[in-house]
Amino acid sequence: MEFFDTETVPWTPVSLRPGVSERILARDPTRGLLTRMVRWDPGLDTSSAGPVAHDYFEEVLILSGSVHDLGLQQTFSAGFYACRPPGMVHGPWTTSDGCVMLEIQYAGDQA
Repeated sequence: MEFFDTETVPWTPVSLRPGVSERILARDPTRGLLTRMVRWDPGLDTSSAGPVAHDYFEEVLILSGSVHDLGLQQTFSAGFYACRPPGMVHGPWTTSDGCVMLEIQYAGDQA
């Protein structure tokens, strides 16, 4: 796709994740690629889900707001970036002010 205004893509609630919504910017399910914006509502707390790990690479750039990583006991704000290889355990998190993140997911053989 060529340039487009991301504001034209509606926010859609993420099923089974109250307080989380997404804007799907690009997806190729046959190759396991996903680019999306993820929004966490103020006050979101993922501690009940515990830490997570994925079978794909995940890159995250915080665009606005902040998240507090309960495992690391650190807060990360706009401009912070993470690149997580498959199997890397991360989280859980809380956010007092909410946040918007750019997230890119791709299968391990795409790296």
